[in-house]
Amino acid sequence: MKFSDLLSRADGSLLQDLIGASVVQLLFALDQERASPSSLRSILLELHPAPELLLTRAMRLQMLDLLRPAEAVDLLGHLSIAPGRDPFAQLASLDVRRGSGVATLLLSFFGVAELEKEPPPPTPACEVEGGYQLFPHQRTAALSASRMLAAAPHRVLLHMPTGSGKTRTAMSLVAGHMRSTEEGLVLWLAAAEELCDQAAEEFTKAWSRLGNRTTPIHRWWGAHTLPGGDLPREGFAVAGLARIYSRAIRDPAWLARLGDRTTLIVFDEAHQAIARTYRHIVEALVARRDGVGLLGLTATPGRTWNDVDADAELAEFFSKQKVTLQIPGYKNPVEYLVEEGYLARPSYKTIEHQGPELTELERGSLASQLDIPTSVLRKLADDHLRNLYIANAVRALARRHRRIIVFSTTVEHAEILAVVLRFHGIPTRSVTAATPGDERSAAIRWYKSHAADETRVLTNFGVLTTGFDAPKTSATLIARPTKSLVLYSQMVGRAIRGELAGGNREAEIVTVVDTALPGFRSISEAFSNWEDVWQQ
Repeated sequence: MKFSDLLSRADGSLLQDLIGASVVQLLFALDQERASPSSLRSILLELHPAPELLLTRAMRLQMLDLLRPAEAVDLLGHLSIAPGRDPFAQLASLDVRRGSGVATLLLSFFGVAELEKEPPPPTPACEVEGGYQLFPHQRTAALSASRMLAAAPHRVLLHMPTGSGKTRTAMSLVAGHMRSTEEGLVLWLAAAEELCDQAAEEFTKAWSRLGNRTTPIHRWWGAHTLPGGDLPREGFAVAGLARIYSRAIRDPAWLARLGDRTTLIVFDEAHQAIARTYRHIVEALVARRDGVGLLGLTATPGRTWNDVDADAELAEFFSKQKVTLQIPGYKNPVEYLVEEGYLARPSYKTIEHQGPELTELERGSLASQLDIPTSVLRKLADDHLRNLYIANAVRALARRHRRIIVFSTTVEHAEILAVVLRFHGIPTRSVTAATPGDERSAAIRWYKSHAADETRVLTNFGVLTTGFDAPKTSATLIARPTKSLVLYSQMVGRAIRGELAGGNREAEIVTVVDTALPGFRSISEAFSNWEDVWQQ
């Protein structure tokens, strides 16, 4: 039988259960007439395609209860199972694993094709051979950082605003180091896979123009495996911090051998460097040989907004050596970068909302924790009126912008907003840390596609704050409250790439300000927030 025939039997109560009451309530508030059973069925299939409804046990049980007794018997026969007294009990006890023969037969009974995974993008060439121009302020920063690395203590933090080309500037420095050092590894460390992808791609561009020999790129993150005892002795290695730490705990000698071969370490998003696990890795590596350089990259040279001790610890870790963009005639380089078109001119707007009542425990957690407690974020995600404000704000942005990023409050919040926006005709995809890797990559390629002139929106939670380069993004809606100026700056930074860097002249930043919670409304003073702790 056809799956559509089975689904047509689902009543409003079942559809609401499968979709989620919060989504249905929001849809009804936005457009009562379109929240019909037929529309709800379409939305259900967007949230959970037919294969997922049939292969996920909880949802499968609800769907199979819609069968008539004779159809249940037919399905058992299709599965080569002799029917007993209670065919529904037999179906409920089935062990249906994705990719198994039972799963294939179950899907075929309803005329449903298995979901095909999109093939991963081709791996960039591992061998590159060598201009790679830098803007004047980037060249000055690269030269200053290079001079500091050459002298003891061989540590420096490169502090450049989001969107001003930290990675490109650092790669120019890396290429210069590799040209002068025939042997040894340059080790690029990053916490997020997206940052690792970005680094490998940018090194390929840099070395193909600046390199003086053929050199390998070693990929040590995600699905890529770490080498064993026979570590490479040269090249450019990009490593995920979690993978490196896990290996180092099991085999400290392996980390020591890696340190023996490393001549320069680059730590991306270096405000994380003093986290206990990451600091252990870096200190173990630099201790293995004299003169190894440590270059940190960040737009926010502090760990927090108001914890001076933590910020001072970061400054001490880099020996209080920091290279900051210096533009003659400008007190703050951000002003210069905006005026000259390297950064977009941001327009800040707010949506003020009182938010839910907090418990005594939540108020205590809010005061003691570094960021907003998870229980509070969940309450915000379920706030019907707040979601209505967000959906309408994105719909308004979609009339003025072609690429929009929404920073949601939870994983479920990102998915709900994506469904609601698609329901109202705005092409939207959701990307979270829970999204499978191939689906996440496909959604990001879809969003970044230059061929599409339509408005496209990405809702996300837990990703896209770093390592995500989509210069055409001209608007962002920040629905996630945070006490972290670092995180807020990163979210704003996704939309402020300027025209000279392939972006836009202007950007629109909309922040949901929950008046009962701490947070930020703009980052106009973020660049210089930590200067005092870096004074010698």
